[in-house]
Amino acid sequence: MPVLSYQNILGRIMQTQFTKLSSIAYALAFLLLASTNLFAQSSDQRTNVQIYGSAIQYRGDINDEEYGDLEWGGGIGINRYLSPTFDAGLHVTYGSTEASEGGNMFDAQIGTAMLALRLKMYGNILKEDAFIGPYLQIAGGGAWAKTDATRMDGSRQEDYKFFTAAARGGAGIRFRFSDAVSAFVETNYMIIGQDKIDGYDTGDNDRFLMHNVGLGFNLGRAADADGDGVPDRRDDCPNTPTGVQVDKRGCPIDTDTDGVPDYQDECPTEAGTAATKGCPDRDNDGVADKDDRCPDEAGLVALQGCPDADGDGVADNEDRCPDTPAGVQVGADGCPLDADGDGVPDYQDICPNSPGTLATKGCPELDAETLRLIDEKVRFEFDQARVQDAYKQLLDSIVVALQKYPDHVLLIQGHADYIGSEEYNQALSEARAENVKEYLVSQGVQNPERLVTRGYGESRPLVEVNERLPKRRTELQRRINRRVGFQLNTPDLQLDME
Repeated sequence: MPVLSYQNILGRIMQTQFTKLSSIAYALAFLLLASTNLFAQSSDQRTNVQIYGSAIQYRGDINDEEYGDLEWGGGIGINRYLSPTFDAGLHVTYGSTEASEGGNMFDAQIGTAMLALRLKMYGNILKEDAFIGPYLQIAGGGAWAKTDATRMDGSRQEDYKFFTAAARGGAGIRFRFSDAVSAFVETNYMIIGQDKIDGYDTGDNDRFLMHNVGLGFNLGRAADADGDGVPDRRDDCPNTPTGVQVDKRGCPIDTDTDGVPDYQDECPTEAGTAATKGCPDRDNDGVADKDDRCPDEAGLVALQGCPDADGDGVADNEDRCPDTPAGVQVGADGCPLDADGDGVPDYQDICPNSPGTLATKGCPELDAETLRLIDEKVRFEFDQARVQDAYKQLLDSIVVALQKYPDHVLLIQGHADYIGSEEYNQALSEARAENVKEYLVSQGVQNPERLVTRGYGESRPLVEVNERLPKRRTELQRRINRRVGFQLNTPDLQLDME
């Protein structure tokens, strides 16, 4: 039985690896021929599979002056189109390298797996479908190595295996034969993260030149995202909706060449604008002539193309009051609203809910009975703020009067006599005014916020009292001063609020 030498064993290993790579290459070629609808690379075909042979040249501690002889291997790569400038890829290679000098020698197998970024001159400087396409690339990843080394001192290192980082950079040229097939040649400078492949762990890390020659296959048919029959690479309008007729550039048909395609053009035979859905607009107001009630006078979209000089929302041709001040509410005829119909528009009417006159700013004048009621007073017992029953009929009548004049404000004024401190009398007068207000509210006064209370303490007596006289002699005058009085007026008129 013959004895296999170390070199024969290594040769068989290399033969096995090449057989595997060849099988993969045949399988990919079969897939390419059997199907045209797999993936894609280039702007149309974005995925590219490469099968290549490699020639590796070692340079390290054994021959540091120059790169060694070519040693063969192979690889496979998958590249993905990113842009006209860049491709990304995953590359797996396997090969061998060896060197000998004096008594130093090694024989190694190396496998790498790297992610690569390619800078293309084609698709950027040159056309993407140019026959010759130069490129630069860099890659980084990991390397696996198995080495047998013998040193000059006779020491051996057998079946030494290790994993390490690896990186490479280089340049190449792609030769495009068709949309599906291309060839390439490239040279890369590769360095690994350890200095052990040659058995020496001194000096610089081991480095290599890797020369690759192979074929690339672009898989799939040209991309046509919108399905209009024009490939994306030539399609100037790649997002055309399904079913829309397009020209040879892939853009929708535009019969009147107004920039609005026929499928969106409401007037496909008359040039118009995008704002008017392709229809003409003589006055350029954004309303198509076919919809414009005033086609020769620029107006507003909201008013179907008619102008509105005073901005009240009523077109000038229907506005009976074309000079209404800005911000004033108007009716359908363009005139200011007048809720009570007194001829004084609401925006000038102090009492918009009660008919009045222009002289009174839209407010009604108080009738004689109301004037008499307002002149009445509610009297209080000494040191009391309670509303006596005797005055409730008067207050009920005031409630009725307030209903007649819903826009008027009632000022309720509380007063006290001079007995007690000023602070006490002030508080007492305020309490009297508040109690009267509470009674009016309890009787159903509308809009109770128009009831305003003030307390004046002892500061505003109706009659002067001689404080030097005994209290029994001044009781009548003091009782007159213990009161609540009223003022009824419109909000702008001079209520005594002090």
